[in-house]
Amino acid sequence: MLRLGRMKRGRKLAAALLGLAMVLALSSSPADAALEPVKVEAPEAQQEEWHPDWEALAETIARRLELQPDEKILLLTYPGRFQPLSEQLRTKVREAGAVDMGQMEVYSLAPPADASFQPDEAWRRARQAAREMLSEVDATLKLPGALPVHAPYQAVQDLLREGKGRTVHFHWEGAYDVDGNPLPITEAVSRIYERAVLETDYDAVAEAQRLFEQAMREEEVRVTTPAGSDIRFRIGDRPVTRQDGDASATRASQARNLIDREIELPCGAVRVAPLEESVSGTIVFPNSTWAGKPVRNLRMRFEQGRVTEWQAEEGAQAVQEEMAQAGDGSRAFREFALGFNPLLAVPRENPWIPYYGYGAGVVRLSLGDNTELGGNVGGGYVRWNFFVDADVYVGGQAWVKNGTLTVPR
Repeated sequence: MLRLGRMKRGRKLAAALLGLAMVLALSSSPADAALEPVKVEAPEAQQEEWHPDWEALAETIARRLELQPDEKILLLTYPGRFQPLSEQLRTKVREAGAVDMGQMEVYSLAPPADASFQPDEAWRRARQAAREMLSEVDATLKLPGALPVHAPYQAVQDLLREGKGRTVHFHWEGAYDVDGNPLPITEAVSRIYERAVLETDYDAVAEAQRLFEQAMREEEVRVTTPAGSDIRFRIGDRPVTRQDGDASATRASQARNLIDREIELPCGAVRVAPLEESVSGTIVFPNSTWAGKPVRNLRMRFEQGRVTEWQAEEGAQAVQEEMAQAGDGSRAFREFALGFNPLLAVPRENPWIPYYGYGAGVVRLSLGDNTELGGNVGGGYVRWNFFVDADVYVGGQAWVKNGTLTVPR
């Protein structure tokens, strides 16, 4: 659905055409050959491989950072990935009068980013050393390939938790099918991401998110789906992270939790850990994968933010296995998130979910650890669950109808 093929023609094609012309010429009579010059048609020009507009992307990232003179900026990169963007970003840093601290490459042979990863002593030492090195950096740009299993990545997280600095997450990942299974990042996906970074109306997204937060502060939130989900909660005074693309130092100075200092580009989601005791109701999950096995028609009942009962039409044992392995935190409601970016909305034809559900109308109801959002559930386990056909009401006022964002006016 998302793969685009490429046609490539090169020297071999040109040589083959020339050879064919020579054969045809030699097969004619000597007189004809002497009088008629052989015409060789030029081969079709090779289609150039598409690349993002690196300079425009770098300009937008720099603008969202609102770089200040003498700010220290460092790039966290993966070997061989997005190097043209790295070079453009470092140029923009210098042009703004900020200090280009260069780029730190993560170790390319790091273990997989899953629950089986157990850091060893060398990893812990690398994390501490990176933390000391980065303690004076004002902003870090995390480019594709830098993952939480990498020691420098975690060192940045340590500093953010302490209220030091800010970071831009430029993952260029996070595409899923409607059942939440990861999709490859094809050229088609990249074009959508590029457009979302370059063409988003950041002011409009920010204003809609501000109004949504204001509404949630005052009223109960209710989420329903055609499959039977019906869950309610309140947020009280919990931090609300508005991913509106504002990566400035001024914004970071107002941060109330870790992810307030982690700015996603492309932007779009509002994220909050509701008051645990206020979460009650039922979630009916889309078809999904638990413990590596398919699960169908999973229904979970929540009271005071905890799973009290659950059942599944298929794959119940897989759900039990994953929760048993993950521990007590897997039975807790983690987070509510709602996407606001129209350029990342789920397509009507051949639907899929762009960029972690940041598109307008996409709902995320997650389980597990919510400490990074300012919640009280620990344990490290996190499970995102996407809903593309939900209704969202705040105090009875509809904000989303059947997966379509409808900002009240």
